[in-house]
Amino acid sequence: MKQKKLWEKEISVDQRIEKFTVGKDRELDLQLAAFDVIGSMAHIKMLNKIGLLKEDELKQLLKILRKIYHSIQDDNFKIEEGIEDIHSQVEIILTNELGEIGKKIHAGRSRNDQVLVDLKLFSRDKLTHLVESVSILFNQLIELSEKYIDILVPGYTHMQVAMPSSFGLWFGAYAESLVDDLILINAAYKIVNKNPLGSAAGYGSSFPLDRKMTTELLGFDELNYNSVYAQMNRGKMERAVSQAITSIAATLGKMSADIILYLSQNFSFISFPDQFTTGSSIMPHKKNPDVFEIMRARCNRILALPNEITMITNNLTSGYHRDLQMLKESFLSALNQIIECTDMMKFMLDHIQINKDILADAKYNYLFSVEAVNSKVIAGMPFRDAYREIGAQIEQGDFRPDKQIDHTHEGSIGNLCNNQIKRMFAEVLGSFNFEKYQQAIHRLIEK
Repeated sequence: MKQKKLWEKEISVDQRIEKFTVGKDRELDLQLAAFDVIGSMAHIKMLNKIGLLKEDELKQLLKILRKIYHSIQDDNFKIEEGIEDIHSQVEIILTNELGEIGKKIHAGRSRNDQVLVDLKLFSRDKLTHLVESVSILFNQLIELSEKYIDILVPGYTHMQVAMPSSFGLWFGAYAESLVDDLILINAAYKIVNKNPLGSAAGYGSSFPLDRKMTTELLGFDELNYNSVYAQMNRGKMERAVSQAITSIAATLGKMSADIILYLSQNFSFISFPDQFTTGSSIMPHKKNPDVFEIMRARCNRILALPNEITMITNNLTSGYHRDLQMLKESFLSALNQIIECTDMMKFMLDHIQINKDILADAKYNYLFSVEAVNSKVIAGMPFRDAYREIGAQIEQGDFRPDKQIDHTHEGSIGNLCNNQIKRMFAEVLGSFNFEKYQQAIHRLIEK
């Protein structure tokens, strides 16, 4: 016998309509499964407090929910054929196991606020993993900056040889970029970490729900107080998170582009062991930077996500719309991919090899023209006169560089200020309070 949908009455929906409207929701919902169970645990504890569940009913429901949760963690859970989504699957399991008691779990909530809670718990978890991954990458970049602090490399403007830089400066630049990226992640995290449960279909409930209780049980920092706004937050939350992760994507994408350039034979600033590059089907000499090209492309795709979300949600009125379902696939994928890209960048940088004698090539002599101008200015010559004199030497082929570098101001080759960059990163990192929600979730899922 075909399983009825939670919302079905006497007439079943045409199968073609069902296939079109459900789309990939069943597969995507498997990523939300553990979080749906966690949300249900908090909800029924609250129902027990307000008198809609008896104590023995609560214990039976929690026992089965914990069993479901652990089966999800062990990859033994599936959404059965014909079951519409994760919410339906969990409720059907409870009803099959406990009969009428299982049917009580939905009192005081809608699938709308269930989805909201699931997405927020999922996003919170993924942002936690992302912050951990970014933190590891940040520390690695600082270590590389310190390790190669004295190794000079050409700096470019307009893709023309410009001034001396260093690998210390280059690695440190991407470390500091992650500081600003983390600030945006923190802002998105604050939007995510608010509880929408109890907003039901967007207009609250006539049950005397204790929304502060579920906020505490789920480890949220705050409530989305207004029930209409809680529903309006669908789409807005995803957009805020996607905008934050695009900042990290931009950092990783730019560094990938640098690495691709630096790896080319015309530059040869860096290299990787052969097993970290790929070959050509017809050119035996090729060592292609496929990892960084794929990373660059993935990051560029993530950069497009906020616009996609905006285009889907921008002209929707308040209240729930099925259009919002279309956000899931790109949004869930992007959160997974930005973590994967961050981890892969760390893995590749573990094996980076630096050319320590780049500037011995005479084609980089003009890098030091500004140094020559500045030396004359320090000796008392007006800057414009010094500029013209060195320019004339270059035009006549008489320029002979002094390759000694003496940069001492904050953020220069000789004064990277990595300790200050580390201080800024630590301050932002300390503003997350992951332990609060992790302890709350642990209390829910353990007896």
